[in-house]
This record gives sequence, C-alpha cells and structure tokens, in this order.
Amino acid sequence: MRYKISTIAALAATCMPLPALAHPHIFAEARLEVVAGNDGNLGELHNVWRFDEVFSSSVLLDFDKNTNLKLDENELAELGEVMRKSLADYHYFTTITMNGANIGVQQPDVIHVSLEGSQILVIFAIKPEKPVPLKGKLAFGIYDPSMYTSIDFPTDGDLVAQGTGFSHCQHKVVRPDPDEVLSQNSASLTDAFFSDPTGTDMSKLFATRLEVTC
Repeated sequence: MRYKISTIAALAATCMPLPALAHPHIFAEARLEVVAGNDGNLGELHNVWRFDEVFSSSVLLDFDKNTNLKLDENELAELGEVMRKSLADYHYFTTITMNGANIGVQQPDVIHVSLEGSQILVIFAIKPEKPVPLKGKLAFGIYDPSMYTSIDFPTDGDLVAQGTGFSHCQHKVVRPDPDEVLSQNSASLTDAFFSDPTGTDMSKLFATRLEVTC
C-alpha cells in the first residue's frame, strides 16, 4: 500500500517512529454532535472533519486516478472506504466513556468524503458498540492516540449534545491545559510514552471533550 494511503489509514502514526515530544503533522477542524436516542440511551455521534490544505492536496494527488486535478465521485467513494476500513484500528479517533469506563464503537456504514475548495471534508455517523444509558457521567471526544493528527474544535459550540434525552443533563466543554496535564501526570508521561508510535490511552488527557452529567 502506498505511503499516502497508509497516511490515511493510520494518519501516518504507524508508518514511522516518532521522536520524543511528538507533535502533530496533520491538522483538522472538527464538529461533534452527540445525539440521544429515543430509548433513553446514547444514539450516535455525528462527525464532521475538515482537513488542512497541505494534507488535502497530498490526498488529492494520491487518489486522483485519472489525473484531472480533482476527485470524482468514484475517487471520493474509494477514499471514504479506505478511511472506513483503516481507521477501525484507531476507533475512528472516537472516545466515549461512561463513569470513567471506555466504550467501544461500531464501524460506520459509510464515510462520506468531499473536496470543498482545497480541503478534504469527511462526514460520518458512529454508534457505540453496546447500549449507553444517559445517566451518570459521560464524556465524548475525538483525538488521535498517536498525537500525529491534531483534531481541533474551533469553538465550544462545535461540541454539542442533541435530543430530548439530554434535557435533564448538564454538559460542558473541557479544554485541558497541556502544561497542567504534564505537571499532574509527570510520572506517567515519560519519554517512552511520547516516542510510542502506536500511541496510548493517556493521550486523551490532552484532548478537548464534551462532558455530560445526567
């Protein structure tokens, strides 16, 4: 598989050893809508990712099979399918916790990809692998455990809870301070952590998240 496809598959995290104090090479702005189901459980998470122009141009070059300098419908579909299959190993960068316990996610039926101007736009819905009652403390976030990709929510309004099931819940957006995370977890965040190309669950400490208390 060519390097660019591997880049999409793991967003380059597993293709090369990362130095200590790894930093992102790919950037995306995101929107996350957490939707309540009609049965008192979590319904699904709606994701919108807009990738930076540099990464988008490299994807264009790699998937533009007919070299017409654009991504046709079948080329976009191929790109979406590569992402759908490959990002499964990374849980689609999605984290769901219920009272501190991690909840896995199902593979989405399809990942929709379009080229908006000079940027790749990715849209997909994802469901938890088991019922998640809307009670207790829930947290939702999008992050790359390898820290190779930076997924940013430009405003707090880009992380929202939707549906009447959340009407009795309180929610807030948490944006961790990296310096505080490093200080509070200095014993765990060693050089081995930062140089691990596969990433670890500890990297979610740095991720912006939506916390919901019901």
